[in-house]
Amino acid sequence: MVELKEDMVRKVDINTLMPDRLVRENISYWQDAWRRLRKNPIAMVSLVILFLILVFVIAGPWIKGLDYMTIVAKSKNLSPNSTFWFGTDSLGRDMFARVWVGARISIIIALVATLFEVFIGCIYGGVMAYFGGIVDEIMMRVIEVLNSIPSLIVTILIMVLLGNGMLPLLFALCLTSWTGTARMIRGQVMQLRESEYVLAAQTLGASHSRVIRKHLLPNTLGLLILNISTSIPAVIFSETILSFLGIGIQPPGFSLGSLISLGQQNMTFYPYQLLFPAGVLCILVLAFNLLGEGLRDALDPKLRQ
Repeated sequence: MVELKEDMVRKVDINTLMPDRLVRENISYWQDAWRRLRKNPIAMVSLVILFLILVFVIAGPWIKGLDYMTIVAKSKNLSPNSTFWFGTDSLGRDMFARVWVGARISIIIALVATLFEVFIGCIYGGVMAYFGGIVDEIMMRVIEVLNSIPSLIVTILIMVLLGNGMLPLLFALCLTSWTGTARMIRGQVMQLRESEYVLAAQTLGASHSRVIRKHLLPNTLGLLILNISTSIPAVIFSETILSFLGIGIQPPGFSLGSLISLGQQNMTFYPYQLLFPAGVLCILVLAFNLLGEGLRDALDPKLRQ
């Protein structure tokens, strides 16, 4: 009888004895965000498109090996063909190489301006949220004054005063774009500064700068990634508008905006000169925006399972 009972115990399924055991190992916040991002087909397609654009931006001018700066009168205004995939412009230069070089300039300007925007916004927002009181009041009034002036007007005035070129354009874009990041960081830091680990660091004698750098700003990384993904297309679009209006990158330099401006002048007879740079711009901005929406869903802690 005893042996029969022992056999019955051996046949009992272990799952009936441990109904609450973990069926999936615990994963970190970033692993869970990447898992949810991979499940978003639109965001993943956008990521692949951005990767392909990056490849063409880096290697595009050398794929065909054609000169995109020298004027060739006999080759001007050629339609797309086996030699010139995107055709040629009114001076006989290869449009394929010029489009990707112009996209490279636009992306570089957007990346540099966004990095400065995030750097200044993080410091400014972190300081006014951490100290609060009169410091927060004064610094918020500065942001409100800057936001009350249309950014396009400020940018145009700076470009008129400093002249056209990449450096004045970067300065103008950085000066008018950091306030939104500062307000976002301020709101997040004000929630985090009452956390137990922040109070513990202050109790142990950590300086104000160390608390901001080591404990507050790193916990805003998810918001910063989302802010970067949405700021880059906005800066690209702003740079395109300024170059299209003739106050951005000027010859011999060029970007997508200046190429679109030149293509618009010849749109009636040579529409491809406008179609290709405008198409690359639309795909680039759309891919960034769709990826930003995917990152917003993936980085939202409320959706974590």
